Amino acid sequence: MNAHALQVLEFDRVLGLVAERASSAPGAARVRSLVPHTDRHFAERELARVAAMRALTEGDTPFRLEAIPDVEAALKRLAVPGSVLDARALLDAGILLRSSRLVRAALRDVERPAAARAMLAEYADALCEDAASEQRIARVFGEDGGIRDDASPDLRRIRRELRGAEGELIRLLERVLRSLEPSHQAPDLSITVRNGRYVIPVRREGRLAVGGIVHDSSGSGATVFVEPPAAVEFGNRIRELELEEQEEIERILAELTDAIRPMAAPLALAWRTLVELDTLYARAGFAAAFRCGYATLVAPQDGVVIREGKHPLLVAQGRPVVPLELVLDAAEQTLLISGPNTGGKTVLLKAVGVFSAMAAAGIPPVVADGSRVAVYDDIFADVGDEQSLEASLSTFSAHLKNLREILAAATADSLVLVDELGSGTDPLEGASLGAAILETLTRRGARTLASTHLGQLKQLALEVPGVVNGSLRFDAEALAPTYAFIKGVPGRSYGLSIARRLGLPDDVLTNAEQRIPTAERDAMVLLADLEARSER
Repeated sequence: MNAHALQVLEFDRVLGLVAERASSAPGAARVRSLVPHTDRHFAERELARVAAMRALTEGDTPFRLEAIPDVEAALKRLAVPGSVLDARALLDAGILLRSSRLVRAALRDVERPAAARAMLAEYADALCEDAASEQRIARVFGEDGGIRDDASPDLRRIRRELRGAEGELIRLLERVLRSLEPSHQAPDLSITVRNGRYVIPVRREGRLAVGGIVHDSSGSGATVFVEPPAAVEFGNRIRELELEEQEEIERILAELTDAIRPMAAPLALAWRTLVELDTLYARAGFAAAFRCGYATLVAPQDGVVIREGKHPLLVAQGRPVVPLELVLDAAEQTLLISGPNTGGKTVLLKAVGVFSAMAAAGIPPVVADGSRVAVYDDIFADVGDEQSLEASLSTFSAHLKNLREILAAATADSLVLVDELGSGTDPLEGASLGAAILETLTRRGARTLASTHLGQLKQLALEVPGVVNGSLRFDAEALAPTYAFIKGVPGRSYGLSIARRLGLPDDVLTNAEQRIPTAERDAMVLLADLEARSER
């Protein structure tokens, strides 16, 4: 789908809100990669799966996902004969096996809603269960993630000898420390390790008296860390045992890798399935948190019904949002929204586009039950000031560039969103150009929502079948927007009213009013009357 439109609609920020509800980093990354699809049946299937997941998470026995380690790269290595996974990767494989088993059982739990289980049965079938491999990994790793002493008889023996040798060496070094002349003793009389060797701290002037090997010195140089002669042989034995330990661990890991290698493909499928389930989990969590209803997906020609629609980015800010109520019949191809600035026209355009993009990506839009959201073959948007200094484009030229691309690509199955149509140039020319563009898109059958300040464009609804006016109600007394949508009534600009409220001189305002053509003044009176009637 049109990347420019998704950028204008800030679809990536919406995906970020959904990704916050994922239970794992791979799941969150997968959510952020979601894109709208043009296949309505695909979107319907995805939304049905999200609804099923929501039913599970909100059921009497709430469903939750288990840990999903990021093992994609490790599983690819596992499939290569002769490869050896490191301890972290094998431990993660054990976590994956456990999660796969538990989630599989949860999705098949007869205590959970039957319809939801049936909808998600294919995911349960794709998850694997291998108790032998899971237990084999558990026998190698302890609860802290380290290799257990009893992972093999040789490792148990080596570690026992290693602990014994370390204990003997520490006792020897303690005796050496106690035998030091007071003038040779460092302020900190503690045994430490430097470069993998056990050493004692000695004042520099006592180094020759102690003998042995100097492995390090303090920052000031006053203290050196010495391995005494009597400790060297013990240190060598410890080093030999450490090498034996590492070799045995590598052998254990290689053996364990070979043992679970036949599970490479099932594990990879289980991982992908859990990540996909996590995207459903995140979308279900989003739907619950934002109180999304269940919208019916329809074809582009079937019209639009938005009940209690709320832009998710506004809801996320935690401030009150006036719900959008919008109904466009199949024959109402083009909605032309007019009215003052700060009235919410741009938000309305973006909200309709975002709802469609979300639904097409399998994300519940923030609307109430009874809504009908269309899935389009593409979404086009010319919204906001896209002036480009690098391309030497003015705001008007940038709009024209977008509109040219829209006219070239939009079809009868497309959604077109245009903000401030005809602005940025002479009002007469802007209105003429805007009318021609809207008439072309309307006759083509594209679903088009456009906002404008130009009074001449409001006449288009009387001239072109399929064009309908609309506005967002404005409180004439408080001179503040209410954001309530009215279909069939074009909006007034309220420019002079706002100027009067802000204290411009009466003589200036009277002069301005007299300069408004009679026809325009009559239209303003008519619009005021229509607004008053709509409020009754």
